Amino acid sequence: MSLDTQSDEVPHQERGEDSLGGRFYPLYRRLFSDHSGFVKSVERKLAQARMSDNVELFISRALAVGLIAGLGLWVLGMLVGWLFLQIVGWGGLVPVPEYVSQILDIIRVPAIITISGLLFGTIGFLIGFGSLIAVPYFRSSGREREINTLLADSVSFMYALSVGGMNQLEILRAMAKADDTYGEVSKEFQSIVLETEYFDTDYRTAVQNQALETPSDELAQFLTDMLSIIDSGGDMTSFLEDQKDKQLRTAQQEQQKQLDTLELFGEMFMTLSLFPLLLIIILVIMGLMGDGLDRFMLNGTVYGLIPLIGAGFLVLVSTVTQDEIGDGYLRPDAGEDFTVEEGIGVFNPGLVEKYTGDKQVFDQIKRREGTHELMSILRAPHRFFRDHPKLVLLVTLPLTALIYIGLVVAGNVPTDIEGIQDRPVWGTFVWMYIPIYVNMLPLAVFHEWNVLSRKAVVGDLSENLRKLASANDTGLTLLESIKNVSETSSGKLSTEFETMHAKVNYGTSLKDALREFNNKYHLPRLSRTIKLISEAQEASSQIQDVLSTAAVASENQDQIARERKARTRMQMVIIIMTFLTLLAVMGLLKVQFLDTMAALGSAGSESGSDAASGQFGADIDTGYLSMVFFHAVTIQAIVSSFIAGYIRSVDLMAGLKYAVVLATITLIVWTVVEQISSAGEGEEAAALLFAIGSTGWSIWGPSVRRETESSPPDKL
Repeated sequence: MSLDTQSDEVPHQERGEDSLGGRFYPLYRRLFSDHSGFVKSVERKLAQARMSDNVELFISRALAVGLIAGLGLWVLGMLVGWLFLQIVGWGGLVPVPEYVSQILDIIRVPAIITISGLLFGTIGFLIGFGSLIAVPYFRSSGREREINTLLADSVSFMYALSVGGMNQLEILRAMAKADDTYGEVSKEFQSIVLETEYFDTDYRTAVQNQALETPSDELAQFLTDMLSIIDSGGDMTSFLEDQKDKQLRTAQQEQQKQLDTLELFGEMFMTLSLFPLLLIIILVIMGLMGDGLDRFMLNGTVYGLIPLIGAGFLVLVSTVTQDEIGDGYLRPDAGEDFTVEEGIGVFNPGLVEKYTGDKQVFDQIKRREGTHELMSILRAPHRFFRDHPKLVLLVTLPLTALIYIGLVVAGNVPTDIEGIQDRPVWGTFVWMYIPIYVNMLPLAVFHEWNVLSRKAVVGDLSENLRKLASANDTGLTLLESIKNVSETSSGKLSTEFETMHAKVNYGTSLKDALREFNNKYHLPRLSRTIKLISEAQEASSQIQDVLSTAAVASENQDQIARERKARTRMQMVIIIMTFLTLLAVMGLLKVQFLDTMAALGSAGSESGSDAASGQFGADIDTGYLSMVFFHAVTIQAIVSSFIAGYIRSVDLMAGLKYAVVLATITLIVWTVVEQISSAGEGEEAAALLFAIGSTGWSIWGPSVRRETESSPPDKL
């Protein structure tokens, strides 16, 4: 068989595994060369994304998807062209001679159908082919982002192990096993270890190969520098110490860039969130001065544009901010007998689950364990919901349904738009505020309680690590140092140290006790510290240098967190003040403008002046406009709250507390606005609504100024 014949066959390892890609493989061979830049680029991204697809079959499958999508849109395009001719017809845009017009009449139908089909088909092919080809690029970019985020902590981990006495190979293996803590960075080192163990490659060559394949330029530079130290026989500990400091500075610079970008986004949101307000004002004025109000555009602005701007801004912010990587759990190594309890006790009995079914006694233990967990929940449901805040919705959602059933049966709830317009505050309260108070309020309370209870353990982590290092430096073992710190300190962490010491005295290994302590709180930051200590203490009980390194890393995390808290506070205040401004303007528009125009229109109608009636809008539906305005500010309150919470904590649920507070302010203000409108007290309304903005700034302004002065932007 010739080489040319072989080149047209499907690769042997993929034959029969990908029929779609295999059928289009000959088309791939005709269009692409194995040495082309595009194929090499896709192959490199597949490797960086850790996708096992063969590049030839992957591109062949992308061609198949593109052609299928293109064919479907080609048929749709021809149909659209034919419908265009049937509906619009043919009209000469420019005068042409008669013989040219006859020619155009002959070719216009096939030409338009063909052009529209080709246009739609090309778009379909590009969408189908491009969307599949883009997958490895997106995955590679995501891995690069995670690697760069964890690299500083990973280098600190390697430095601590080197200080603890591990050699180069042991450090590489320890990094490869720490995938529960260091994620994608650990997977890069797994490739190095696997290549040395299964492909008989020396670890220098394996490090060099991984430096070429990793998607992160930062990690590639680190591996290249480490390779030079390995080849020259330099001091690995000194190298890792220098790299630790370098990666820390890099992390601080990236944090600074991220916060600067968030400041820009905060100013953007202030402008974008005012755009719906301006559009509403324009639509209302045009409706009053014209023939009528365009309700479709007004409803689209309130119920479509405002949520769309908020969702788009959240997506934009998520591209800049980095979520906490990892779930915070530490899992056992291969061969270790340990159970990580991540679920709810009733549904996750723990170690006994491995032995059920063999003997009746274990089934009985499982049933009694479930009963015990259930009774514990019933005795202290608030603690259960603190540990699992989202499960409170299992109670509040049925409760919300029961409330609505009771209101409908009692006849106290408007069931149509006209009913809500007649009583806009009550109708909006029933359909929008009852779910907020019954569902969001308990969820916000238990979520914040959960966050505070878990993060309280890291509040004095740096200080206690310093104490552990000092105690260990005096000659005490790590376990004795833990006991000493628990006796001389206060707080949640010292209590956990005391519990950890008691577990070890009752037969639990120190490594398992550390892991159980970490998994109780499952904070990614805490897990990286515990992983470092648990790995180092296996080599020696005198690990004061390791503990000092962990303390320095924790202090750096505290510094970055303080800087982020100070800088994001200003963005949160900008968002909240923008909402309060919008609320005040909408209230003034309702009281000072709409009610006045309605009164003028009514006066014109009573005097018999049709012109005055038409000009000043005697038919203003103030109930509808009040409802729409109230819904607009309520939706804006919820959108602004979630954006503020996400910028503050990189967590959507952090916006729940802001949503409840801002929605309550909106409800109170609009209730007063409705009361003032019915009483006709416009000046009092203006004074009240003007006070909203000044009150908000008087509350937030001084604290913002103090934070800004105490933590200037260039502090890092």
